[in-house]
Amino acid sequence: EVVGILCLISVAASLDFKYHHAKELEAYLKGVRAAYPSLTYLHSIGRSVEGRNLWVLVLGRFPTHHKIGIPEFKYVANMHGDETVGREMLLHLIDFLVTSYGRDPVITRLLNNTRIHIMPTMNPDGFEATKVPDCYYSRGRYNKNGEDLNRNFPDAFENNNANIQPETEAVMNWIKNETFVLSANLHGGALVASYTFDNGNSVTGSLNGYSRSPDDDVFIHLAKTYSFNHASMYKGTGCDNRQTFPEGITNGYSWYQLEGGMQDYNYVWGQCFEITLELSCCKYPPADQLEEFWNENKVALVEYIKQVHLGVKGQVTDKNGNPIPDAIVEAEGRPHVCPYRTNEHGEYFLLLLPGTYVINATVPGFQSMLKTVEITNNTGNFSALKQDFSFSEVSIRSRAASCPKTPLYQELERASAAVKPTLHLLVLMTVVLVIFK
Repeated sequence: EVVGILCLISVAASLDFKYHHAKELEAYLKGVRAAYPSLTYLHSIGRSVEGRNLWVLVLGRFPTHHKIGIPEFKYVANMHGDETVGREMLLHLIDFLVTSYGRDPVITRLLNNTRIHIMPTMNPDGFEATKVPDCYYSRGRYNKNGEDLNRNFPDAFENNNANIQPETEAVMNWIKNETFVLSANLHGGALVASYTFDNGNSVTGSLNGYSRSPDDDVFIHLAKTYSFNHASMYKGTGCDNRQTFPEGITNGYSWYQLEGGMQDYNYVWGQCFEITLELSCCKYPPADQLEEFWNENKVALVEYIKQVHLGVKGQVTDKNGNPIPDAIVEAEGRPHVCPYRTNEHGEYFLLLLPGTYVINATVPGFQSMLKTVEITNNTGNFSALKQDFSFSEVSIRSRAASCPKTPLYQELERASAAVKPTLHLLVLMTVVLVIFK
C-alpha cells in the first residue's frame, strides 16, 4: 500500500516540460487527485464535440464543495486549441500548488482560504487536431464543429446568434453552478493582459475607442497585477514593432472588437471578473521553451489568484438568520447592467480597490440597506473585508429574477439615443429596468 502511494506521489511530482496530449493530461490529473485526496477534487464539467472530457481540477482546503466565506477562483486555458502555452502552464501551476502546500506558508494560506478551479483545456479537440505546431493561426483554433469558442457566448451588446457549442454550454453551466469571483483565460499569439469590455457601444464609450465597464479601475489593477509580476509583459513591447501595449495591458475593445467573448460573459452574467492573458507571441512554441515560459509566469499566476480577496464580502440574512438568496448587493456608483445578486447561501463578493464605499443591499419589495465600508488591501491576509446585512422585517426567500440573455447594453443605447441622460443615470435606469422586467 505504501509503495503504491509513493508511486502515485512520484507520478504527480514528476511533471515534465513537454506537451501533454489528452490521455497523458487525464493520467496526470488523476495521479494528482490520487496523491492529494484531501486537497484536490477532479471532475469533468462536460464533453467536447468528439466526446473528450472537459476536466477541472479543484484545489483547496475544502475541494469538493463551496464553503461560506471562501471565494471561488478559476483559470481556463487552451480555449483556442492551437494556443498551447496556457495548457501546460496550468499543469505546472497544479504541480507547484500541491507540492508547496504545507511547506510554503503563503501557498498553504492561499489554498486554505481560496477554492481554485483549474481547467487546462477547454478545447481538447482543437489541440489534438493541431498536428503541426506553428507560431501562427491554424484550424486547431476552432472546435470540431469549426466554431471559435471565444465568439460563442451570449453578448451583452449585440445579438451574435451563436449556435452554442457543447464546450461553451459546459462552461456556462459551470459558471451558473459556482460562485466564481475572479477568473482568467489563457491564450497565445501576443503578450498582454486584456480586460473587459471586448465589445461595446456608445453607452460604454466605444465611440472613443475604449469600452469601459463600471469596474474599470479594478480591471486595470487586475491586468497590471499580472503584467507587473510577469518577467517581461509589463515592458509593453508586444510581439512586433507595430503593436505596443503600455504597461503590458489593454482594454479589449481598444485592441480589437469581438462579440460573444467569454470574459464579457463572465462579468455580465456570471458576476465574475475575468481577464484574458496572452502569454506567448508564438501560439504553439517548441516544447523546449516551456520551462522558460513557466519561469516567466509562475509568480504572476499566483499573485493574480490572491486578488480574489480584494474588496468586500458578506452574507444577507433575514430576521431568523436564514440566508436571503437573490438579494441585490452592489457598491453605490457602480451598478451592473445585470445587478449582482447573492447566491443560495445569501453570500455576495464584490471586488473593489482600497477606499471608502457605500454598499447597497436590496431585497426586492423592501427598503434598501446602506452601509459605508472602509476597504483596505486585504489580499495579503487572504480575506476580503466582511460586511453582513440583516433584514429584520424580512422572513421570506426572495424570488429569483434571472438576468435575460438579451443584449442588455443595446436597450441602454436605445434609451440614451432617446433622452441623452448622463451615463451614470443611464446605468441606474437599466438596473431598475432589469429588476422590474
